[in-house]
Amino acid sequence: MTGQAPTLRGGFARRVGLSVIVLCALSLLAVRHLGLDYALGQLVFIFTYAIAGLGVVLIVGQSGQISLGQGALIALGAYVQTLLVLRGVPVPVALVLAIAVGCAGGWIASLPARRLGGLYFAMSTLAFALIVEEVLVRWESMTRGAAGLLVPDASIGPWLLNATLSQALVSGLVFLIALGCCRRWVASRHGRAWRAVRDDEVAAAACGVDVARCKAQAFVIGGGLSGLAGGLYAHWIGFISPEQFGLFLSFELLMLAFIGGARHLAGAFWGALVIVAIPQANALLRDLLPAELARAAGVEAIMFGAVIVAVILFRPQGIAGGKA
Repeated sequence: MTGQAPTLRGGFARRVGLSVIVLCALSLLAVRHLGLDYALGQLVFIFTYAIAGLGVVLIVGQSGQISLGQGALIALGAYVQTLLVLRGVPVPVALVLAIAVGCAGGWIASLPARRLGGLYFAMSTLAFALIVEEVLVRWESMTRGAAGLLVPDASIGPWLLNATLSQALVSGLVFLIALGCCRRWVASRHGRAWRAVRDDEVAAAACGVDVARCKAQAFVIGGGLSGLAGGLYAHWIGFISPEQFGLFLSFELLMLAFIGGARHLAGAFWGALVIVAIPQANALLRDLLPAELARAAGVEAIMFGAVIVAVILFRPQGIAGGKA
């Protein structure tokens, strides 16, 4: 074990260095062809998606559970953040409460894991997502239902975060802090317990690991990260409504983890990069299609699925595996 630590640290350093190089290269290309504000705006959403992706990596890659309800946890964070800020609560305080509500939602979503496992538990998280979406639509006195809510610009004291540069800096800083915390959790005894449950629940229980508690811990932390991402997302997008947080978002986050590498924390960033870039790739592909086909309903969803399949087929085979 002692001989592996430098290798893991060196591997992490190399992945971070490669990520920075690729990000800088893509940023330069985006600035040259699309403009600085647009490139920074895309960077904001990459970091925000990556924060939520860290939660999925902990749940899926570390504890071995399949969650189809992460979009609902992001929705909880976004709505709590918006409702509190509209009532005069400072943005940082509201963000802490959004994280807390996300943690609570993650704990509630994990409760069926005490009796269910595998596909049955995944279906229960899907039911949780549907319930949250329906509540947001029906509770019109609080959420305004399908009409949605306008979100004020984020501010920290006297500083108003309404420029893409400041939003990118804040999102990047929050992502790095979240990544550092996740690395500590993964390296702790909690992380070792998660991996034991992932590899073999029966063997983990025989070794004294509380399986239900481990699953709940992963969902609570993953829910908190989703709540954090939701709170930031609400400010960056400026408007929220229930359909933004539907099942498609949950599937996007699950694909994010698998594309980037579900067992690597850095995979959250790589997956977010692909997920945010896919709509841009779709726009380019639509220009190549005949006009009638480009205007047809459902073409964008088909192209989204095709791009994801292509990424999974042609990526290096080692991305999804390996040690955390």
